[in-house]
Amino acid sequence: MNLVATPLPTLPGEEDGALEVLDWGFQTFGHRLAVCTSFQAEGMVILDLAHRLTPAVRVFTVDTGRLPEETYELIQAVRQRYGIEIETVVPDSGEVGMMVSSLGPTLFYDSIGKRRMCCEIRKVRPLRRKLATLAAWVVGLRRGQSESRKDVAKIQIDSEHGGIHKLCPLADWTGPQVWDHIRRHDVPVHKLYSQGYSSIGCAPCTRPTLPGEDARAGRWWWESDDSKECGMHYSFDGPPRRELDVLLDDVLCPTERRA
Repeated sequence: MNLVATPLPTLPGEEDGALEVLDWGFQTFGHRLAVCTSFQAEGMVILDLAHRLTPAVRVFTVDTGRLPEETYELIQAVRQRYGIEIETVVPDSGEVGMMVSSLGPTLFYDSIGKRRMCCEIRKVRPLRRKLATLAAWVVGLRRGQSESRKDVAKIQIDSEHGGIHKLCPLADWTGPQVWDHIRRHDVPVHKLYSQGYSSIGCAPCTRPTLPGEDARAGRWWWESDDSKECGMHYSFDGPPRRELDVLLDDVLCPTERRA
């Protein structure tokens, strides 16, 4: 009996469009691929495109516990419009409890390290746990969103999450292209866009942007541009450590810290 291996679909190039990238992902990874979205404009476009290719597409979101009410309303609208069951990922309640008990519910306003700690516990760690169950994930990154994203590839190996594939189908799209797709296909959108928001995250950490401001200026607006970069602290034995890592040790591992 001759067994012939089924060849993998041809890897799309940078010249291929969003549908080609998504179709390759579905053919290659099947149910081990999922779309990750916070239900902003780009994520809604990807969800709409993916649903056109595969109505049974897996979609997940990270519910930090501090999202605006309008985000939950949009999640319900997506369920009704597309018939998709949104997989909700939540932070570890014990870690959140220790953080809030030690540093207070609004610790993120105190320092860049404490803000990053809140993001780490409420979003980064839950995301990492979810991605450990997948072979590939799809996100709404665009090269035009910020300087740090200008080199985003449409398909890349995500070394930060175990070497799974990370698909960015809209990498070469412009903002006007995103909104043109939304209008033409009547894609549901977040209500906060109509209130002056241009980037939407947790409710306490997001405000509307002002005329002339960068699109992400409303995120962690109390921080300077410099402070949004990685801050470094030093542990007692010398090696450099991020302030975030020191705080995590102090709050989540107090017994080991005192030993």
